Amino acid sequence: MAFSQDSFYTIKEVYASPEGERAELINGKVFYMTPPGRTHQRILLTLATRISEYVENSSGTGEVYIPPFTVVLNEDDRTYVEPDLCVVCNSGKLTEDGCIGAPDWIVEVVSPGSKYIDYSTKLFAYRAAGVREYWIVDPLKKRITTYYFEKDRTEEFNFSDHVPSGIFSGFYINLE
Repeated sequence: MAFSQDSFYTIKEVYASPEGERAELINGKVFYMTPPGRTHQRILLTLATRISEYVENSSGTGEVYIPPFTVVLNEDDRTYVEPDLCVVCNSGKLTEDGCIGAPDWIVEVVSPGSKYIDYSTKLFAYRAAGVREYWIVDPLKKRITTYYFEKDRTEEFNFSDHVPSGIFSGFYINLE
């Protein structure tokens, strides 16, 4: 099913699309997703593993999810995303189908086709929905841009830096 870029859709319509067709819905607009590459997957696995280990070993609260995992950001039926990684600290937001409401922390690993969406569309959608922390990991530039929405602060790091989490005190990650 091809979605027109001039129309607005609901989650129900996206879910009715053919099996194997991956798309996200932001403010009623459909954004198709291409399969991630090997570097993307390696970075995602590293991040998910390290964050999960930290949460487990520090008795912190939170659950880490990777795609396919549905996040319905708003209380309406016009925005649903599958972030590369999300951390949900409030288990009351979790259902068997995914997360209803804003996760506490979202990480997107930039792919050539997702750059504009990650740096613009999703940035604004995540902030408006109440995500506390958003990281954009750019493998080509070896850069991590962090948005600490609660502190209204943005920082940029290289893969060789120790990148701190804003929601987990004492947690740092180095991707080099």
